[in-house]
Amino acid sequence: MTTALTQKAPAPGTPAEKLAEIAPELAPLLERMAADPNARVALLEQLLGVNACRQIGIYPIPPGFKLSVVIPVYNEERWLAELVRRVQAVEIPKELILVNDFSKDGTPAILAQLEKQYDNVRVFHQPKNMGKGAALREGFKHCTGDLVIVQDADWEYDPAEYPKLIQPILDGRADVVIGSRFIGESHRVLYYWHSVGNKVLTTLSNWCTNLNLTDMETCYKVFKREIIQGMTLKSDRFGFEPEVTAKIARKRKGQPRWRIFEVPISYSGRTYEEGKKIGMKDGFQALYCIIRYWLAD
Repeated sequence: MTTALTQKAPAPGTPAEKLAEIAPELAPLLERMAADPNARVALLEQLLGVNACRQIGIYPIPPGFKLSVVIPVYNEERWLAELVRRVQAVEIPKELILVNDFSKDGTPAILAQLEKQYDNVRVFHQPKNMGKGAALREGFKHCTGDLVIVQDADWEYDPAEYPKLIQPILDGRADVVIGSRFIGESHRVLYYWHSVGNKVLTTLSNWCTNLNLTDMETCYKVFKREIIQGMTLKSDRFGFEPEVTAKIARKRKGQPRWRIFEVPISYSGRTYEEGKKIGMKDGFQALYCIIRYWLAD
């Protein structure tokens, strides 16, 4: 008796054999699918149905659409090139606006290389270190896309989720979309007190704005360009999050409120050893901004 296990060849007429027979016919179709994202969407809609595709974030991008991705950067030489590669891999027409907040490591050299490598990347440099909010203000000024999304320069947030983040606006259901780390997606297990602080700040923000957000401090926020460029933003550091939340919640004179949607996102937070920058001081600053922008602009 032999103990060797042998792999049987596919019997005639098996799915594997049939696939081998039609492979030459599939090649042109696969090449077309690789070159045309909307063609892939059309094929998937035929196979799965339109409703099923839309539920998982598969839908055609409108002709002429462009997404502006604003990325504030400060001392991110370890993560930056891979982050930009991941953003570029998202098959949505886009421009990348990177704002260097006076980095002191090798970040400026990487930014120069990225600007040469990609024709849709533009880099701007702050004259001194001014903070995330100030970098975002500078980036928003240069956006030309239909929608604007904020992207951190590390790997905590996954650009592959852009399609589901912009979908409510493209569907005509929202003007602003906020990605939430706390409504059902996977996340890296890290600091308990950070999560408590986030929830406390979100609750206080909701109390002031009368919104029912679950994650005010999230990075992923998507705006129609005219909304974010029409705001007068003042916070220089991480106070940007409560400030912009207060301002999108505020009632507009003679106009309806902006429609705000929240969608679940995954989150892979990093440790302080890996370069995390936000700390307790920023938590108190966020608390101050919540009260300040609730009382006055």
